[in-house]
Amino acid sequence: MSKAVTAAVILVLVVIAMIWMVFPFDGTPESGQPPAHAIDQSNKLFPVTVRNLDGGRQPATPVPARRALKPEHLQPLPVPSGPRERRRCNMKKALRDAVVVITGASSGVGQAAAEAFAQRGSKLVLAARDAAALQRVAKTCRELGTEVLVVPTDVTDADAVKELAEKATSFGKIDVWFSNVGVGAVGRFVDTPIAAHEQVIRTNLIGHINDAHAAIPVFLKQRHGIFINMISLGGFASTPFATAYSASKFGLRGFSEALRAELADEPDIHICDVYPTFMDTPGVGHGANYTGRKLSVPPPVYNARRAARAIVRLAERPRASITVGLVADLARFVHFLAPNTTTRLLAQLTSRYLKQAPRAENSNGNLFRAPAVAGGIDGGLRSSRRIPVATVAAAVVVGFAVAALIAGKSRVSYRGVLR
Repeated sequence: MSKAVTAAVILVLVVIAMIWMVFPFDGTPESGQPPAHAIDQSNKLFPVTVRNLDGGRQPATPVPARRALKPEHLQPLPVPSGPRERRRCNMKKALRDAVVVITGASSGVGQAAAEAFAQRGSKLVLAARDAAALQRVAKTCRELGTEVLVVPTDVTDADAVKELAEKATSFGKIDVWFSNVGVGAVGRFVDTPIAAHEQVIRTNLIGHINDAHAAIPVFLKQRHGIFINMISLGGFASTPFATAYSASKFGLRGFSEALRAELADEPDIHICDVYPTFMDTPGVGHGANYTGRKLSVPPPVYNARRAARAIVRLAERPRASITVGLVADLARFVHFLAPNTTTRLLAQLTSRYLKQAPRAENSNGNLFRAPAVAGGIDGGLRSSRRIPVATVAAAVVVGFAVAALIAGKSRVSYRGVLR
């Protein structure tokens, strides 16, 4: 059966590698807004475009919008019976007055989450090392009509994080703490300075523990709170050439699971994990690079605002963990079935990419100090061409069909020998 699983994994990774080569990056950032033709502006008619047989496009006849439901068609929703149920049903409304702390809020998913919570009317406490970048994010959020407190903080400093929590409670409470800080160092293990390995662990693991150690006492005192840990795909699928990053993310997942178990008797305190796939943020450009080559990430790369929307939904309806992006689910499943094979093939693909990538100078990136330019939300990593994610899903199905056939033949041969 191990050969069958190996065959399936190889097939899936080959298809992903083909997609990687066929759909190159052109660095075209997206605005994160839906196309104009996808929005029903008039609430009466909306345009639909169809493709001719020869590949051209032509406008089709306008399609009437769905008829509005009549009052007699509407059924009343059940009224929640207990206090816990009422809290859950009212959580979305409560975000308007919720106090949300976000660490790593100066760019990327942190900035996108700040803007998303601001649109809901939440009061924000923004933290990161770069004070100037935080002020720019705060200005945008204030223009959305919310209150913002800026607290420059290095999460590797436990005392500084405690001070962050104290300042956040000036709003009277803390409802959500989004622990989002993360750094990376890419390079062969022996080529990466030990100080870089230590700083990745200190930031990605100890930094999140510092966040929790400051937030959880507040939650226990007020008897409610949501702690959201940004982990990543690397929390369940190891990443060759980023060994410390893998160690930090695996460790963070274990920490989160253990803390969740300790707080199981507190029904209104939630420890939530987010496992996104590759996001289009400045993170790759900001990270430490000891490969001597220009770094990028394989497609599909998702809009960071998609992760932000998922985080807001998690604050509205807490659950233990969520993934963002189909690739995260596929990678998790394939790695579960054949972890060693998957990791070896990933290492081979990464090594091949690095041999062909343009040369670049080694850099400590943002490991030891904030980046010179925060970079905003987008990293310019998404391709303007649509990536057929469904093809990857189909590869998984076909791969396991092949595995089943191989396994079936193995059983037949084995039984034949026994007879």
